[in-house]
Amino acid sequence: MKNSTGTLTLFAALLATFDATHPFCDHWVQNGGDAANKDAHGNHLVYADGVEVGAEPDGQDRTGHPTMTATQLGRRCAARHVATYTLGQAAAALAVTRLLGHRLPTRALLAGAAINGATHYVIDRREPLLKLARIVRKTGYIDHCHAVRLTEDGTPHAETTGPGTALMELDQALHRGIGVIAAAATAWLATR
Repeated sequence: MKNSTGTLTLFAALLATFDATHPFCDHWVQNGGDAANKDAHGNHLVYADGVEVGAEPDGQDRTGHPTMTATQLGRRCAARHVATYTLGQAAAALAVTRLLGHRLPTRALLAGAAINGATHYVIDRREPLLKLARIVRKTGYIDHCHAVRLTEDGTPHAETTGPGTALMELDQALHRGIGVIAAAATAWLATR
């Protein structure tokens, strides 16, 4: 498959695979704790579930439970999420290409996985995404498009992250756009 038609065909198959598996790997495979804490930042101490030390519900005694800074928790959660996301996308790309009769060279598969995985980590840590949003003047969109959530007692509050928010839309658009680059790099390396 060393001709341009073969490269385009492989690119199309990889792009469709990366794009179609993105929501599954990003939402279904990701565990709830990682989703809630992957963007955590700060030097304050938290428990592994993200509860701040000293803010335990109902006087709950967590003596002896391991703690870390919020930034450490965020990094761990983001890394765990990216590992499962990347593994899912790479497995899908491998399965689809093999099913269609093409063997991806390991270096090509790893290159695409590295592009998707590394950028996914950076975007999901949120600060770089917010910085990019400021540079391209999307903060008005972020400030405007919030979601209303209900607390446990039924009180509504505005949330700037998560489903239904501009930040989530920008996150998803960037992940999927980078999937084009990952598919192109994988196809190019596989056909050289």
